[in-house]
Amino acid sequence: MLARELRFPEVEFSRPAGELGLVTPASVSWRVFRNPIAVAVGGVAAVLLELGEPRVRAGVWGHSNFRRDPKARMRRTALGAMITVYGPLSLVEEYTRKVNAIHASIAGVADDGQAYRADDPELLRWVQVTATYAFAEAYHRHVRPLSAAECDSFVAEAAAGAAYYGVADAPRTNAELERRLVQAEPNLEPSPVLGEFLAIIRSALILPPAARLLQPVLARAAIDLLPPKLAARIGCSGKLTRAERALLKVGAAVAERVDVIDSPWEQALRRLNPAGAARPRS
Repeated sequence: MLARELRFPEVEFSRPAGELGLVTPASVSWRVFRNPIAVAVGGVAAVLLELGEPRVRAGVWGHSNFRRDPKARMRRTALGAMITVYGPLSLVEEYTRKVNAIHASIAGVADDGQAYRADDPELLRWVQVTATYAFAEAYHRHVRPLSAAECDSFVAEAAAGAAYYGVADAPRTNAELERRLVQAEPNLEPSPVLGEFLAIIRSALILPPAARLLQPVLARAAIDLLPPKLAARIGCSGKLTRAERALLKVGAAVAERVDVIDSPWEQALRRLNPAGAARPRS
């Protein structure tokens, strides 16, 4: 059921026939982003880290409709990830041009008095670092462990996509990614916005009714995913219970075995092999 939330009928991933994307079906990214548990937990964890940076928080929270329509805002964010991973290169280029133009129009002053621009290279890099860490870690913990080589591959694949969003110096190895996380710690701080964000994740009408009871678990899983020092720095604490961890494992395992018709990855496979290709299994 959660996997069906990752369908986007408004976007065509199956054309132009034969056109390559940024990564291939054999990539780690294809595996990570087709699992809805990894996408949901990783997405919430990434936003928590983003909101801990005052300038990013001002740009994200002050220039989006998340409070009014969290489901739509999260869906747009997920769509961007799906386009970057599964879309043909022409679609990636078109989409990122639009996103970059929006970022270029956003500027202001954060609560701590710092001026910010949404297209500031430092802030763009932090958003990219948080997303890369969180999605890989969510998959590693709740779906299937990633080897050191697979982690490096995922980071390098993410860097290729980040370049289209204006991130010229994204980390290209997992060791570099971890260094960037450590270096960012002094820039992070707690904020009531993080509590507001988590309250929305726990209780807003985001998931289908049958899956809505899972939302508080997803929120706790996201907090549990954060590096301990960074979690303490932004004032987030909480651990999954053994039962909750098992529940996420089961949900992730089921999702791994479900083929969702017209999902981005299924359409992308049709684009790359119009004669018909089976979904790659790892």
